[in-house]
Amino acid sequence: MPVAHLAIPLRRLLAQTHPARLVVLALALAIVLGTVLLKLPVASAQGESPSLLTALFTATSGVCVTGLFLVDTGTYWSGFGDTVVLALVQIGGFGIMTLASLLALLVAGKLRLRTALSLDTETSAGSGDIRRLLLRVALITVTVEAVTALLLTARLALHYQEPLGEALYHGVFHAISAFNNAGLSPYPGNLTPFAHDPWTLLPIALAALLGGLGFPVIIELLRARATRRERGFHRWSLHLRLTLATSALLLVGGTALTLAFEWSNAETFGSFGVGGKLLNAFFHSTVARTAGFNTTDIAAMEPETLLGTSLLMFVGGGSAGTAGGIKVTTVAVLGAAVLAEVNGQREAQLFGRRLTAEVVRQALTVTLLSVALVTVAAIALMAVLEARAELVIFTAVSAFGTAGLHSGLVRESPASCQLIIIALMFIGRVGPITLVSALALRARPQRYRLPAERPIIG
Repeated sequence: MPVAHLAIPLRRLLAQTHPARLVVLALALAIVLGTVLLKLPVASAQGESPSLLTALFTATSGVCVTGLFLVDTGTYWSGFGDTVVLALVQIGGFGIMTLASLLALLVAGKLRLRTALSLDTETSAGSGDIRRLLLRVALITVTVEAVTALLLTARLALHYQEPLGEALYHGVFHAISAFNNAGLSPYPGNLTPFAHDPWTLLPIALAALLGGLGFPVIIELLRARATRRERGFHRWSLHLRLTLATSALLLVGGTALTLAFEWSNAETFGSFGVGGKLLNAFFHSTVARTAGFNTTDIAAMEPETLLGTSLLMFVGGGSAGTAGGIKVTTVAVLGAAVLAEVNGQREAQLFGRRLTAEVVRQALTVTLLSVALVTVAAIALMAVLEARAELVIFTAVSAFGTAGLHSGLVRESPASCQLIIIALMFIGRVGPITLVSALALRARPQRYRLPAERPIIG
């Protein structure tokens, strides 16, 4: 059958497919293509074809911007393999449907309604001006990554005396990995060689923070600055306030918790000076919310730090960004609902705004589904692995939250555990609500209401 004839039923199939399903299918397709490329002998430094599980795991980690890996990125893969991994990280961070819509915009000059709906599902932007949104997302991505790469390249070339080409490669690699919250590094030991270098760690942390805030927040901040210049006033949206306030609270709390329990730990921060401890605690708190870099041995951290870090990874960053987790706005909405119930209020409120029951239900659904998934996965991993419980839970949350922080269990685990981690990374990137929407046939309107009855709670 001619290719042109095959294209017609394919277009019909795509037109009839729910946008959320298209997001899932697109991410799965990117993983398959990445696996095929990484399976090629040219992708490994030894010139031998990697195992299927190694290629699949690395491709999933790249597209899902997780950063977990079975082999060392800098030594196992060749230049071609590193390029493939970096491209997968960029595609995953930018959003596979966002990239597809941007390409459609550049080629055809217009967007189909189905493509626009798919984009809205991926980014949760809710914007009517999809074309302008795409261009802004692309501009933000390129700008942040370029500035970060420039700063890192200059530092590596001038201070560490790396050849300019090598410094540029490392600068670009870390810039893309940081902004997309992937946490991959071509250096052995990740960023441990830079544990005492704020000029390297802080640009990476800032890029990870910006990517983790989410594109709607960055775009609104830029718009607010422009509006203030013209009119002298701009009212921040509730989403912006929630994201910034909750992110700041988690950042400060995570830094304080890490300092408290790692201050005297001889295997982590114990040998650092006061400045080094503050720097590394801040960096760890920043990247724990899905960036996944490390400047010290994660497995050597105290159990209290591992548990606190697991909570940070589970929450993640802002919506419609490169971060994973259940998102900071979800936690803020649940906190407001609990506070309203404790105070006897009928409706939850935040920053002078009322939260609808639909928003509270959605936040509760995302959280409970995520808790259930991580719990089942952790139990399955514990049944196979002989390791400390906190390390197993840490690994499961790291995969689901697409944080990529390593506890040392992934490489040593059997194939069955690695497949569980792959599933967790994929579901964590797609998101529980998107995945459920993709699997559901269609929403059916409820044409009746059942009698109300109150069960005993507590």
